[in-house]
Amino acid sequence: MDDPPAWIAEFTVTPGDFAAHLDAVVACGRTPVPVSTLAGHLTRGAPLPARPVVLTFDDGFADLPGPTADALAARTLPATAYLTTGAITRGRTSLLPPAPMMTLAQAGLLKSYGVEVGAHTVTHPQLDTLRGPALRRELRESKETLEDVLGQEVAHLAYPHGYNSRAVRRAAEGVGYASAVAVRHALSSGRDEAYRIARLIVRRTHTAADIAAWMAGGAAAGERMRVAPYRDSPATVGWRLYRGARARVKGPEFAG
Repeated sequence: MDDPPAWIAEFTVTPGDFAAHLDAVVACGRTPVPVSTLAGHLTRGAPLPARPVVLTFDDGFADLPGPTADALAARTLPATAYLTTGAITRGRTSLLPPAPMMTLAQAGLLKSYGVEVGAHTVTHPQLDTLRGPALRRELRESKETLEDVLGQEVAHLAYPHGYNSRAVRRAAEGVGYASAVAVRHALSSGRDEAYRIARLIVRRTHTAADIAAWMAGGAAAGERMRVAPYRDSPATVGWRLYRGARARVKGPEFAG
């Protein structure tokens, strides 16, 4: 978007910059694959093409089944989109602040563009702050809602805000997901964890040169790059404990 809502502006790019980013992906010689291909390699040792890259989109904003999918299709770039079902369903039951969103009925349209559909929970909570029944409900109901609309299994999950824990990862596997992506601000690898796949966040300040640096396996300007898997840092564990305590006092909230 050229003029996004303030709360999401940091994580949006202009249409022109998006096109330049995608052109950088095409020019680098990597092979874009949906997350299911990477998950198959991590869980079953299925082969990957040389120099793979996975393009993912979270939440289900209104541009996704329109100009975003058009730009991907024009370059024959497969991708995976993780949809927050409560935010795209009539009646809106989501913690996400207001923004233009796609509709649940458009999920099938994504398939026609070659965009694989995954789940991103119902309300977009911080999953690692939820107790067992509420956690499983978020994971199961979003999966079932999308499966009813698409008429096929939805086997892949993205954790809202990337937040997860050992209990969350076990619950995702127990509900029937074959993979789950976090954030981690790191490159993934052939040894990555299937239920904590690392991703990089594209921010409004990233340039096509930054994307090209990522495609080369390096860091963007001014960034430090890690490669997953690796253990959570003490700071990450402490932040999780703080958010859990806060949630017990204030209830579910959007993390920003």
